[in-house]
Amino acid sequence: MQIEIILHKLSGHAKEGTVGEVVKNPGDPVTAGETLILIETGKGVVEVPAEGTGTVESIRVKAGEKVKIGQILGTLSGEKAASAGAPKKEGFSYSIGPAKPVDRELECDITVIGGGPGGYVAAIQAAKMGAKVILVEKESLGGTCLNWGCIPTKALIRSAEVYQNIKNAEKFGLGAGHFPADIRKIVHRKDEVVKQLVQGVGYLLEQDGVTLLKGFGTLEDGNTVKVAERQYNTTIKTGKTILATGSSSCLLPIPGMDSLNVLTSTEALSLEELPRKMAIIGGGIIGMEFAFLFSNLGVEVTVFEYFDTILTVFDEDIIQTVTASASEHGINLITGAKVNQILENESGGCILQYELHKKEKYDLFEKVLVAVGRQPCYDGLDLEKNGIELTPDKKGIQVDETLKTSCDSVYAIGDITNKIQLAHVASHQGVVAARNIMGESCAMDYRVVPSAVFTFPEFATVGISEKDAEKQGLSVRTGTFPFAANGKALTLGESEGFVKLIEEEGTGVILGGAIVGPHATDLIGEITLAVKKRLKSEDIAETIHPHPTCGESIHEASLALGLGSIHFV
Repeated sequence: MQIEIILHKLSGHAKEGTVGEVVKNPGDPVTAGETLILIETGKGVVEVPAEGTGTVESIRVKAGEKVKIGQILGTLSGEKAASAGAPKKEGFSYSIGPAKPVDRELECDITVIGGGPGGYVAAIQAAKMGAKVILVEKESLGGTCLNWGCIPTKALIRSAEVYQNIKNAEKFGLGAGHFPADIRKIVHRKDEVVKQLVQGVGYLLEQDGVTLLKGFGTLEDGNTVKVAERQYNTTIKTGKTILATGSSSCLLPIPGMDSLNVLTSTEALSLEELPRKMAIIGGGIIGMEFAFLFSNLGVEVTVFEYFDTILTVFDEDIIQTVTASASEHGINLITGAKVNQILENESGGCILQYELHKKEKYDLFEKVLVAVGRQPCYDGLDLEKNGIELTPDKKGIQVDETLKTSCDSVYAIGDITNKIQLAHVASHQGVVAARNIMGESCAMDYRVVPSAVFTFPEFATVGISEKDAEKQGLSVRTGTFPFAANGKALTLGESEGFVKLIEEEGTGVILGGAIVGPHATDLIGEITLAVKKRLKSEDIAETIHPHPTCGESIHEASLALGLGSIHFV
């Protein structure tokens, strides 16, 4: 029989905790009462026991993930114990447990706190340059990006795309029939992708000689880091320290945010069942990616955005294209709306109370997803004591172009700098910080940072936008080409969108660009290189592009800045 792994209670009066460790994995044999998962709260650690004897069938949470009382954490297959249901006594924590951790001291050239896309890249870069490196990570390698952000969302989005392809198979001359979306299998595939990549990061660290400590790191001073592990209380004497502790989801200060049916992006990645009706608060990048994801899986989605349009930071042509596509996909966009509170109704759903055009309105949803951005994590860094200054707006750690903080021996990278909260920016910051520590003089250049957004159609931008040019008083020209005139896009059945190049008037130097349409996030690299190297539109126009490809549209957009496109009037 199938036995659900349920979080029955937490320490004290806590309703929510964080997964500290997954002790057992799918396929592992277990006996009744054996610990499966450790859940941490501010009051201690709770062990989630097996409520039967058998085999672990699935684990649906990861280290670092927020969980709530009553949540199903996984399943077992076997025989349920007669006294199942009572949680085990609180036990292990990093500093208190069956066996007292042993004190030890280590030395290294560089200590990196945080193993996300910034931290692990910095560690590998420094190790390749000859440094003795220790990487401290309290949860899973890869950080938010790999475990609860970029990779898992894209894995789910890919499943949703395949599902849509099956539903629309008749358009391609195929009869596929009806296949319901199985969210548990979709989530399982996502978990397998994440697991493979996490293991890959661990292998890379091992091959480059980076020492990995699994525990919570605290910054004692610029040359001392303490790590609370399961078996050790470790003191690291280090030459330099790189802070890469990342960010966490923001929650709005409105009543009802603690409801069991209110989700952050982390919980949305591990749903057991698809809701019939979902509200998403926030029409930015995260909100719109999830809107298309769940809509494509058959969920009735409504997006509530405070501003008058979704995706407000982008150019109007991008906003219009994505807005039109959202309408075609049945996504209800309510812009200019202020959510005031979330109430629980008797059937277990949520009543969303919001203000629109100065009128109070109510709507009922099974789930509410909050997608309003992220905030830096400073836990354990004791910034003030260590003389580490924040930015003037107090929203990130102040760093110079080399990523050094106001403390000479401490560098900071990634989301905690709050420069640009993107994984590829964090990775590049990690490389720059490591190179500077190792004696190479280099600086961070934020002028050319591509942005990739996985809506449908997906889109990507780089460099200066038309909005930016107007604000800066720059005189620019644009060349565009629609995917509706691209042969490869038509064969794919994805003819929405366009390529746009933005050049400086007079010089012809490409300052920026945007792609909305098939493979946009893969194609933006060509425009990124053009902006970085200050190429002119004629440089692209004189470059032979392969046919038939979507990349030909970039070539045609460059021609539009000259005599005109060949394949579009």
